[in-house]
Amino acid sequence: MLVRCLYASRPAKPLDGAFLDDILERSRKNNPKLGITGLLCVSDDLFIQVIEGGRDEVCELFNAIVRDERHQQVRLLSYAEIGERQFGSWTMGQVNIAKLNPALLLKYFKRAELDPFDCSGQATMALLGELVATASILNRGD
Repeated sequence: MLVRCLYASRPAKPLDGAFLDDILERSRKNNPKLGITGLLCVSDDLFIQVIEGGRDEVCELFNAIVRDERHQQVRLLSYAEIGERQFGSWTMGQVNIAKLNPALLLKYFKRAELDPFDCSGQATMALLGELVATASILNRGD
């Protein structure tokens, strides 16, 4: 059974390039072995991540993220059984939130700012789907 988990969190400490590179490198190394695919959106004070895969693997990964001291305010936005992956070609893609078009944000959110804590998980998933469709994702992992 495949599931999709969408969550948001805040970094416990200010992010730097090495920290983010470490997260992406570990994801790209470990996720294929677990059958995990997904997408990570990052800004100075926000993580949004969607992870897809088997129920046990996704649940274990989400629980590890909740326990990870680098994250705070971890909030589950959406969890669902799925018939197919939306991010099947990605071991972990990356989106730079600071470079998102304000008009795109207004399409899904109250203001031209990404605040997954104050909107539906459905709106956040729709934005991520559009980012995939418009090739706005960096560092595709194979």
